[in-house]
Amino acid sequence: MRALRLNSALKGHRQPFKVETGGRAGAKIDFTARGDVTLPSGEAAPANGFMEWEIPREAPAGWPAAALAALARFWEARIARQKEIDASIAARAEFEFLYDKPYADNNRVRVAGPFTVESLSPHRTLAVDWDDELFDILEASRGQREPAGRGEVATDFAHMILENLRAAGVQQAHKEDRISFTSLEGWPGRFVCAVGTYTEGETQRRAGILIGPEYGTVSRPDLVAAAREAGDAGFDVLIACAFNYDAHSAEFDKLGRVPVLKARMNPDLHMGGDLKPNGSGNLFVIFGEPDIKIEDAGKDAEGNALIRVQVFGVDVFKPQSGEVVSEGTDGIALWMLDTDYNEESFFVPTPTSSARTIRTRR
Repeated sequence: MRALRLNSALKGHRQPFKVETGGRAGAKIDFTARGDVTLPSGEAAPANGFMEWEIPREAPAGWPAAALAALARFWEARIARQKEIDASIAARAEFEFLYDKPYADNNRVRVAGPFTVESLSPHRTLAVDWDDELFDILEASRGQREPAGRGEVATDFAHMILENLRAAGVQQAHKEDRISFTSLEGWPGRFVCAVGTYTEGETQRRAGILIGPEYGTVSRPDLVAAAREAGDAGFDVLIACAFNYDAHSAEFDKLGRVPVLKARMNPDLHMGGDLKPNGSGNLFVIFGEPDIKIEDAGKDAEGNALIRVQVFGVDVFKPQSGEVVSEGTDGIALWMLDTDYNEESFFVPTPTSSARTIRTRR
């Protein structure tokens, strides 16, 4: 009804109006025209006036005062009517919250979620002797530790890893320190499953290869047993390849004369045969061990004890010389700190690359 009042006020106005919504979007209304036009929906509309949904919120320049007043009354009435509708719905209609209330639907299969979780192997209780030495490590150092069983699936996984290792090599912090194998062959060991040959200067060196499980972690006893086996076989270095290592493995980097390099495998290797061994990508990466010093830093305002951790550099294996070289802080591209470590999960709230000395609660 109020749209008719606006059309009546604009009748004969010489300035056309371009419609922005509805079936006539883009067309112009000629207020001096006569008759009706047919919309794409088949509905008839006045050729010289608006349909209700075509009325603009703001009047263009040049409209007469009567049309401006009619437009204002139209929007006042429309807003008031909408408020009455909303109030009626709020007073009488039933409602419910549609979030955080999942229901079971056995006809659907969930194949992925909004996030993924990488889990370590289940926790287990470790037995120690009178000197607080783990029995597993004692057995490994004496050559008495038994390897896990190898089925057909494990054999296929190891073969796939060796194919990619042969093509990609082992990457370190700097490209020039990449370990490229001139040959990589199987080895009938209990823990060492392959032997790789690489060049150290002008000398050929042999590396024993330990491959961790497809799903699980490599423990320190595994590294000790493999390093002992590599030493007995006359290898120059042991390279362990695994998706995860337990916490105690970080402290083990050498057994006798045999350096132990821990390479982390890229999760893309879980793709198995779908991943082509073309040598691209960092599939096997060795992270250097940091050289740090821990000092007492007093207490904070709340009386909590603080410690200061000073980072001096990172130990990096140089395949050109076979030595483990300690690089200074200039060799650290990025270091990260978990300021609220719960001894289970590592979370980095704010990575940084500028400071070399950090303070945190004890």
